[in-house]
Amino acid sequence: MTAPDAADLRRRTRDLLAARPPATTDRTDFLKARFDAGLAWVHYPAGLGGLDAPRSLQTVVEAELAAAGAPDNDPRRIGIGLGMAAPTVLGFGTDEQKQRFLRPLWVGEEVWCQLFSEPGAGSDLAALSTRAVRDGEDWVVDGQKVWTSSAHLARWAILIARTDPDVPKHRGISYFICDMTDPGVEVRPLRQITGEAEFNEVFLTGVRIPDSHRLGPVGEGWKVAQTTLMNERVSIGGARVPREGGMIGPVAATWRERPELRTHDLHQRLLTLWVEAEVARLTGARLRQQLVAGQPGPEGSGMKLAFARLNQEISGLEVELLGGEGLLYSDWTMRRPELVDFTGRDAGYRYLRSKGNSIEGGTSEVLLNIVAERVLGLPAEPRNDKDVAWKDLSR
Repeated sequence: MTAPDAADLRRRTRDLLAARPPATTDRTDFLKARFDAGLAWVHYPAGLGGLDAPRSLQTVVEAELAAAGAPDNDPRRIGIGLGMAAPTVLGFGTDEQKQRFLRPLWVGEEVWCQLFSEPGAGSDLAALSTRAVRDGEDWVVDGQKVWTSSAHLARWAILIARTDPDVPKHRGISYFICDMTDPGVEVRPLRQITGEAEFNEVFLTGVRIPDSHRLGPVGEGWKVAQTTLMNERVSIGGARVPREGGMIGPVAATWRERPELRTHDLHQRLLTLWVEAEVARLTGARLRQQLVAGQPGPEGSGMKLAFARLNQEISGLEVELLGGEGLLYSDWTMRRPELVDFTGRDAGYRYLRSKGNSIEGGTSEVLLNIVAERVLGLPAEPRNDKDVAWKDLSR
């Protein structure tokens, strides 16, 4: 079967719009019809929201839908599902898992979260201690996860747990899909420096996960997790933004609208950061083009590094530019938001929230190692725990 070209995708999109006019069709019904028509993510296989088309042609579909005022699937709210869970399920899931999870994930009927980091396994994620023990057709999971975005909203979670403590830490991990509504799953809010509880800690006590919800072979969860992590870094650092999109936008707007705040030093710093933000934006576009030909590689780690540094430097400049106004913080209300909105809030929020950018999605220190070893080809750091059984490691 020949893959659809741009003209074919344009025709299919217009057929969808004719059959399901956005103005008179329920939003969820429209999104389901779009998925079933293969126009959700065109590069996915037919029957799973795609048409086996080149990834680059997704923009053809998006342009037609935007022109017609069609609804989207609120991608910021379901970003973990779209950017991390979906490519992992596609790459390692069974046919039954793909059919069960991908459609409600893309439509936004089911929110996903990520149960990876632990209090004692953040940067060194492979040192995780959450255990999964086989009991017939189930796995019984006990442990604690932390820094879990959207856990208070999620129906499903991607989870890695230790299934064999007698082998080195990277080899004794398995990957599961966990039902967040199951008995034994407890979600507690973690209040942050912003005042909000966007993150959570999750306690797992005797949680039973059927073996049919395992992704990949037993003991090869680290390999599966690499797919998730690489996609996570691309989705964070390589997101599609327009010129002056993201954090640089509000600063540039303030500079233009408030000439009384300008100084020569701030001007030079703004110019430097504006250029760096534009370089990062164009590099992100290049990275997305590379994705057309295959899976994300370690380059995504470099993009995520740049994202964190730029956000922190730009938000710091914004606070300085605003002077006393920059020290104000409009709302310290404790709430559990559905998404992170950097540009829709004030400068104080951006400054505080950006501090987490160098931790979430892989710490900057770990990502520097990845870039050094896997992109630049530099010698790996000496490690004395690679051949030691996890149970024998000092903790």
